[in-house]
Amino acid sequence: MQLSDFDFELPEALIAQFPPATRGDSRLLHVDGLCCTDDHFSQLSAYLRAGDVLVFNDTRVLKARLFGQKASGGQVEILVERVLDAHRVLAHVRASKSPKPGSRLLLEGRWQAEMVERQEALFLLRFLDEANVLDILEQSGKLPLPPYITRDADSPDDERYQTVYARHQGAVAAPTAGLHFTDTQLDALRAQGVKLAFVTLHVGAGTFQPVRVDNIAEHRMHSELYDIPPATVEAIAQAHANGGRVAAVGTTSLRALESAARGGELAAGQGETDIFITPGYRFRVVDRLLTNFHLPKSTLMMLVSAFAGMAPIRAAYRHAIEQQYRFFSYGDAMLLEKSPDA
Repeated sequence: MQLSDFDFELPEALIAQFPPATRGDSRLLHVDGLCCTDDHFSQLSAYLRAGDVLVFNDTRVLKARLFGQKASGGQVEILVERVLDAHRVLAHVRASKSPKPGSRLLLEGRWQAEMVERQEALFLLRFLDEANVLDILEQSGKLPLPPYITRDADSPDDERYQTVYARHQGAVAAPTAGLHFTDTQLDALRAQGVKLAFVTLHVGAGTFQPVRVDNIAEHRMHSELYDIPPATVEAIAQAHANGGRVAAVGTTSLRALESAARGGELAAGQGETDIFITPGYRFRVVDRLLTNFHLPKSTLMMLVSAFAGMAPIRAAYRHAIEQQYRFFSYGDAMLLEKSPDA
C-alpha cells in the first residue's frame, strides 16, 4: 500500500490548540461501517453494556523537555525519550552542533549532564547530580506538547495533558483518547457494570515522526515499553467468555494488547513493541476502539483503517471535517466498531 492511500485534506482551523473548557465536553462520532452517528462524549455509556471491558493506558507524561547550554555556550534543547534508571536517559538533542561523547551540558541553569554516546537518532545522557532524574524533570522540565500545537505548554496543560488515571511516569506524549474521561464518568461506568482494566505503554516521541517512504511496507516503527497486568488478562478473558466486548481506549492500549497477544494468546508481562498495524492485520484481542482523530499519512491512520476498514475511515473523516469536529490530541473522539475483515 502507498502512503498516499492515507492522506486527506484537513483545514488548519480544525486542529485543536486547547482542550475544551471542561474535561469531557467533547463530541463523539460513532463509526459502524459506513454509518456515522454524531453524539457527545458524555453519552459514551449508551454504547456500552454490563460485562464490557474498557482498557486504559495509565502511563503518565513526563515533563520531558529541558533547555540549557553546552560547555561551549551553544544553546541546547533536550527531549527525554526514555528514562533508563535514576541518572541515565535516552534523549533527542537539538543544537546547532550535536554534543560529542564526554561533553557536558548545563540544563535549566542548575543540572549537569554528560553526553555518553550516540545511539542512532538518540543520545545517551548521564545526569551528574545526586537527584533522581524523575525528580529533576518534575522540578525543572516542561511538558512536551505535540508539534501541531503551535504554542508553549502552560500550567493548565500540566493537568489537562494528563489522564485522570495516569499513574506510571514514562511517556513523552499523552494517550489522548483517555483525556476525555472524568472521575465521575469512570465511577458511572463501573456502576453500570462496565469493567475498567489497565495497561501501561510509555508513548515515545516517535509517535509524531512522519512516514518517509511511499511504500508503507518499508516503514520501521519506533519501539515502546509496555506492561500488561494479570488482572487485565483475566478481565478480558472473562468478558470474551461471557459475550462481553473489549474496547481499547486509545491506539496505545490497542498496540499494547495486540503486541502481548502476538503468540496467539494474550499474555501478562512486560515487553517492548514496534508493532506496525496496517490494513490486512487480524486483531486478536480488541473488539472496539475509542480514539481521537489522527494526522494524515500517519501510522495511526493506517491502524484505524486496519481496524474499521479503509472505506469507513475515509467516510468518517470526510463527515468529521464537514461537521467541524476538532482534531488531534485536544480534539474530539471516535468510537470505532471493528470491521468484519479485521
